[in-house]
Formats: sequence, C-alpha cells, structure tokens
Amino acid sequence: MLFNSHAFLFGFLPVVLLAYFAAAHRGGEWANAVLAAASLFFYGWWDVRYLPLLLGSIAVNYACSLRIRAAEGRARGRWLGIAVAANLALLGWYKYAGFLAGAAAALTAWQVPLVKIVLPVGISFFTFTQIAFLVDTARGLVRESRFLHYLLFVTYFPHLVAGPVLHHREMMPQFADRANLLPRASNFAVGASIFAIGLAKKVLVADSLAPYANMLFSAPQDASLLVAWGGVLAYTFQLYFDFSGYSDMAIGLSRLFGVRLPLNFDSPYKARSVAAFWRRWHMTLSRFLRDYLYVPLGGNRKGPWRRHVNLMTTMVLGGLWHGAGWSFVIWGALHGIYLVIDHAWTSLRTRLGWHGGGFIAWALTFGAVCVAWVFFRAPDLTTAQAILRGMAGVEGVALPDAVGMRLGALRGMLESVGVTWYLGGGTRLIETWAWVMLAAAIALGMPNTQQIMRPWEPALDARPASPRPRWLEWQPARRHALALGVLTVLSVLSLNQPSDFLYFQF
Repeated sequence: MLFNSHAFLFGFLPVVLLAYFAAAHRGGEWANAVLAAASLFFYGWWDVRYLPLLLGSIAVNYACSLRIRAAEGRARGRWLGIAVAANLALLGWYKYAGFLAGAAAALTAWQVPLVKIVLPVGISFFTFTQIAFLVDTARGLVRESRFLHYLLFVTYFPHLVAGPVLHHREMMPQFADRANLLPRASNFAVGASIFAIGLAKKVLVADSLAPYANMLFSAPQDASLLVAWGGVLAYTFQLYFDFSGYSDMAIGLSRLFGVRLPLNFDSPYKARSVAAFWRRWHMTLSRFLRDYLYVPLGGNRKGPWRRHVNLMTTMVLGGLWHGAGWSFVIWGALHGIYLVIDHAWTSLRTRLGWHGGGFIAWALTFGAVCVAWVFFRAPDLTTAQAILRGMAGVEGVALPDAVGMRLGALRGMLESVGVTWYLGGGTRLIETWAWVMLAAAIALGMPNTQQIMRPWEPALDARPASPRPRWLEWQPARRHALALGVLTVLSVLSLNQPSDFLYFQF
C-alpha cells in the first residue's frame, strides 16, 4: 500500500485514525495495540508471505534483548554477538546471497547455483533499527521493556517500509505519552500540511522527472554532453524529491497521531562539502552509520590514516546496505574517497588560515555527488561508463534543431577546431532541462519543509532555522490552507497510476 494511493488516502488512513482515537478512550495500551495491528496489516498488504518473517525477527530480537539485559560481563557481549550475527545472516540471505553467488562464480571456476530470492520490503530498515536497539541494550541505554511498545517501535507504519531509521530513545517514550491519546487540531493541521508538501514533492515533481531520467539510463549509448547531464540531473532531483517527499509524508502521518519522527533531509544539495552533504542527506542513516559503525571502528581517535580507513569502510558498507551490486560498492567507495579528500582539504585549509569556498565549493560538491549518482542508478557498470563518457563530452554536444539551425556559423567554427556537434532530440532535451531547472529552483532556491514549518514542527536534532521569506512561514491561516488545499487537489488528481518510492528497493 503506497502513501500516494487512493486506497491509503481514502481507506486505510481514515479508518486507522478513527480506530486509534476510539481505542484511546480505553487507555494507551489499547490505542498502541490498534496502531501495531494496523502497522502489521499495512506491511502484510505488500506481501502477506513475509509477515511471519517480520514477526519472527521481532520476537527473536526482543527475546535476545531481554537476555542481554539480564546477562553480565562477557555473557552480555556473547548474547549481543549472537543476536547481531543472526540479524546480519537474515539480511545477508535475502539481500546478498544472489550477489555473493554471482561474484564467486565470476571469480572462480565453480558452478555456484544462483538462487532467485525476492527481497522482503523494508528488511534493511527494520533490521538496522533492531540492531541499534540491541547494541544500546548491551550498553545499558534501554529503559523500555514492554513488548507492545517494542513491536510498535519496529513496525510503526509511517517509517516501516523506507525509513527514517528510528532510534528507541526518541520513539518509545512517545508511545507511552498520554498526551498523544487525544486528537488535537494542531497535530492535524501541522501533520496534514507536511504530508501535503511531501505528496506534492513525490507526485508533481519526482514522478514528472522520472521519464527523463529513465530515458537516459535505459538507452545511454552515444549520449551527448547535454543529454547525459540532463538525464543525470533529472535523476539527481528525482531521487531527492522522491525520498524527501516520502520522509515528509512519514513525518506528517506520524504527527496526526501526535508522534514526532526525526528529520531525514535538510537541503542536502545546498551543501558546500561532501561531509556537509552527509549531515543533510538521509540524516537518520548517516547517524546510524556514524554511531554504530564508524565510531566503533575507532572513528578519528587513532590518527588521520586510521580515520581515512574507517571512513572508506563505513561508506563502502553503506553502499552495500543500499543494494547488492558492484555499482553500489563503487558508489560507496566514491563517497568514501570524497570524504577522505574533504577532510584532508579542510585540515590543510585550517592550517593555512583559508576561509570561504562559496560557489566553487558548492559546484564541486554537487558535481561530485551527481557523478556518484550515476553508479547508484545505473543497472550495470557498462551503462554507467557510457553515461560518464557523455557527461565528459566524449560523445559531443547536442542542441535542439531550431537552436542549432540559428547557430550554424558557430557550429562550423567549433567543428573547425575539432569539437563534434550534432543536432537532434530537441523536444526531449528542452523538456528535460525545463524540468531540471524547475526542480533545481525549488531544491536550491526555496526553503525546505522544516524551514517552512518551524517552529510548529521543530526537529529533534535540528540546527537553528535558516532565514526564509515571511510569506513562506507556515501559519494556521486561510491563505496557507488554500495554498495547501490546491496543492493537495493537484496531487490527488495526478494519482491515476501511483508509482513506487525509489527507496522501497533498498
């Protein structure tokens, strides 16, 4: 069941809201039980065959958490190791068995049988969520032990399928908060507004960019400079509006129940360094990788070279988390290299007393991120190489016919110095770049959702609000209700064929 579907908007969501607040009159545990049951129904809607897998994972991890809490000394560490290994084995089988078998067959003469395994939706998210819970249990940081709250923490439907990656300390106390048992006008107003913005991001922007990205990645051969960059930028902004739209919808849906989810995006394409990009992009995953992988590996505590190794290891494993394929390994390795260079440059600049960066720093960061997205999106390395050739100008430059005809003299001058220039694909090129420029204007020139909604929806870990135009500050006023109402109507009218969110595949 998709957030951007009629079944969810006009069926599931209204029924769950009514049932939740009706059950709340009997007490918080009744309301939480209804919400947990609804979340399990939501997950089973995708494929009921994997519902026992989810429930089994929850039951085993909850039992292990109790044993870890009861154990002392080395026994606690052993139970943690067993539990984490079991989670990684489950994830490894469903997500990486086929990839590892194929890699073994390619590297050796063995005839490794290739098994076709269907990836259970959301398995990466609920596995990482539970691993974090187990680690914090071993550290003595977990105070909540009620099974119903743990079940709801893992299955909570606004985040279950594609995040954010939740942490127990920011969620489980909210399930016990009696203030959330009453329907509040402020929660409905703020939650519905954030959901409407997220829905518009997905339906009106991301889905409109998708065809232009798909055209390039499905047929990248001989893509010229403008065609290649147009398609890559279309995907760059499609991915942002798709995933940040989902995260906004999740935050908005959760706020209807009085529960606040953490932020997942903070205008990442405005970042002026790759390190800043990762503090702004998929923030909850970045937090998980930092706290449960990078820091335990040693972080930056053992010198610069060890820090570089830890950064590379963290980013490569983060790439593999997104998908089982060499393209994801390369994507993660590229970002690892970017971060190593970033830290080295920052250290040098500090020693020399250099400041600033401005537009050049932003352009280099954004360009590096776009290059890495090619591997993230490409179905294979051959496709990625073809697109990178086009982005480098190896296949020449293409302009629309009408423009090219008027620039015939310039064309002759360029060809005289060895620059290839052919005509064609004018309509496609103009449409692609028109959508790219519109998406760029929104992502780079406008405040993000959290900036618009502050102080009504302050993030649990947000930085101070950035300046924004007064007219964009959300208020419970008629003009904002009208604007969001129009946005919602346009989005709903565009739901004839709702599309999956891109991060469902991870």
